[in-house]
Amino acid sequence: MKNKFSPAHFIGEGALLLMTIIWGGTFVIVKEALNDITPMLFIAVRFSIASLLVFTFLLFKRYTLNSSALRSGFLLGFFLFLGFAFQTAGLKYTTATKSGFITGSLVVMIPALQLLIEKKKPTKGALIGTALVFVGIIFLSSGSAAPSSFLAEFGQDFNTGDYLTLICALFFALHVVYMDILSPGRDFWLLFFSQLITVAALAWITAIFFHSVSFESLYLNVNGNLINGILYTSVLATFVNFGLQTKFQKEVSPTKAGIIYSFEPIFAALFAYFLLSEKISNFGAIGGVFIFGGLIISEIYDYYFNGGKKT
Repeated sequence: MKNKFSPAHFIGEGALLLMTIIWGGTFVIVKEALNDITPMLFIAVRFSIASLLVFTFLLFKRYTLNSSALRSGFLLGFFLFLGFAFQTAGLKYTTATKSGFITGSLVVMIPALQLLIEKKKPTKGALIGTALVFVGIIFLSSGSAAPSSFLAEFGQDFNTGDYLTLICALFFALHVVYMDILSPGRDFWLLFFSQLITVAALAWITAIFFHSVSFESLYLNVNGNLINGILYTSVLATFVNFGLQTKFQKEVSPTKAGIIYSFEPIFAALFAYFLLSEKISNFGAIGGVFIFGGLIISEIYDYYFNGGKKT
């Protein structure tokens, strides 16, 4: 049990919040970039560049390989890749709105997986926060329609793409939980590198396989939008973000991390509002309030009513 809140805990939460801001910006940039490259090829290039950046650092520092850190990184990278792969495949058959909602359901999966795998029961504050965040995701996903209408339509038309996206959310949730298990005591840089190189290698293999079976033909049109998208996602959204996650998530419980990650659609909406002039619906604003409230309540409840315990 991780006890009293420490400076490291708050630094960890701040780092994860910074990650969600960066990830929020990817929606606007990638939306434009994917007009000029196929999704799986984009993932392969994105993670290859990030892997090269970390590998260059390892060479400069003359790191000695550590099998324990590498094995842990390979497992984390495997979960991470499957999350991206199933999400990409699911988008072939479902809408972006439904994909975002189902992917967001990982916030509910994480406490269950944490209890099942780590035998740790999340705090009451974290569970209350999770419930509020999930309600917020429903409001965000409903757009301009009433949340009840969105849920009714969602339940009546749960298709193949939705099932694939649900599997994607499970693997992303597993990545968060196993990061909590595997990152403590492992060399940060080796764990970081092995995750990235695993995703890159599997993405290249999958991109070539998808092309061979005519599921997703390889397409690349190099231009300014694509270069900007690749640079933003490979350097900031991958190199910086997964570095922050590998370094700091161990200071935060998986359930709390899931709540913080749920801020991603809020920041995505803000980026879209300021950069693309896309309007935020009233229900979307309400959803943002619920998500923000979920984080604040989970923080306050655990600090004042649960002895300052993190998990």
